[in-house]
Amino acid sequence: MKKILLMASGLLFLFLNVQAQKKSVDKVIAVLGSDVILLSELNQQYVMYLNSGNPVDEKVKCYILQQMLVQHLLKQQANIDSVMVDDKQVDDELDKRMRYQIQRAGGQDKLEEFLNRSVLQYKDELRPDVKDQLQANKMQGTITEKVSITPIEVKKYYDTYKKDSLPDIPAEYEVGEIVLNPELTKSEKQRFYDKLDAIRLRVKSGEDFAFLAKTYSEDPGSAAEGGDLGFFDRTMMAKEFTAFAFKLKPGELSPVFETEFGFHILQVVERRGEQVHARHILIRPQTTPQSLDRAKLHADSVYNNVIANKLSFSAAASLYSANKDSKYNGGMLLYADNVTARTTFIPADKLDPKVFLVVDTMKVGEVSKPVPFTGADGKEGYKIILLKSKIPPHKGNLDQDYSKFKEKAEQQKKDRVMSEWFEKRRKNTYIRIDPDYNSCDELKIWTKPTEAEKK
Repeated sequence: MKKILLMASGLLFLFLNVQAQKKSVDKVIAVLGSDVILLSELNQQYVMYLNSGNPVDEKVKCYILQQMLVQHLLKQQANIDSVMVDDKQVDDELDKRMRYQIQRAGGQDKLEEFLNRSVLQYKDELRPDVKDQLQANKMQGTITEKVSITPIEVKKYYDTYKKDSLPDIPAEYEVGEIVLNPELTKSEKQRFYDKLDAIRLRVKSGEDFAFLAKTYSEDPGSAAEGGDLGFFDRTMMAKEFTAFAFKLKPGELSPVFETEFGFHILQVVERRGEQVHARHILIRPQTTPQSLDRAKLHADSVYNNVIANKLSFSAAASLYSANKDSKYNGGMLLYADNVTARTTFIPADKLDPKVFLVVDTMKVGEVSKPVPFTGADGKEGYKIILLKSKIPPHKGNLDQDYSKFKEKAEQQKKDRVMSEWFEKRRKNTYIRIDPDYNSCDELKIWTKPTEAEKK
């Protein structure tokens, strides 16, 4: 906790320095055509970099400035070509960033204290830069949208590797799962409901909500804060929770209600437009031996139907699996190795270790008997696992890894297209960078003389 406080105070110091620079010694550090980049803007980006949990490193400012120059150049072209983004896109991106910042800060109040301003003010300050970033990204996509790759180009890219420099590809698995969680009966849930209802009556009779939340709430994220959730909007909570939060008046207490996380009571503290500040107490119903027995019987029944070919694994997953991410994908687990590509082939070291222990003993095409598991949320249940395919560790090759080399070849081609575009635009754009950044290797490409200037 001390480390977190020290980091927060350090970031606050840096942030206040940025604000001081804006008011006093701010200066232009780069000019790109008709656009200027200020020192305060660079420092603000650096503070956001630090607030994302990255280490202090002044050299990163070289990279940040380089990215800002790229963004400005793309934005200028976007304005020329009428490549625009609408306000809803900007609002959605701002909301996503604010949710992340609020979560990292430990609540909206803490973020506002750190920023020394309201979240609404902060969003207004960020809006122009976020709009520019989205416009620049859209412009880059427009420049590269027609880039495609042929099998011949993939082969040509593959041939650039020397035989001993081909990448080592770890073992990969295609794995499906059917997740079966115990379901409590109404009577089994009742004692958890009654426990929370008794706590609610204590609040109604005048006992301190925060003390009771610290004592009884089973929400690890808010219990220590007296159940305080800070401010949130309609998109951040379960729909049942949102319904009460935006219906109650400040000071009002909800009845006991249920979400996928358990039973809650909540109290609204404050309302600001489309944001609510509330606190809650959560009681999680615990799995009973009887409910686990029922889940096991259900899992055995599903397994037997799959093995007897009465039901395909895919159909069973869509009908019964509690894994919302995979149930409509035939139960197949997906792996994202970058922001754009998702694949069913998962490296061994990226599989859940408990799943790996099961599939490592299975034959391809085999379906496991139901195996017990405990999820990250502490819930117990059963999984039926399918090992669809397995690729042993090997040196990269076109037969087994064509899609990987195709993706890399396509990205290389896009990078080349963007480099050519930047070089052409750079030659036709006035660029000046403050001498303080002469040591930045990332920026030398921006200031090298054109052939005309050399003459």
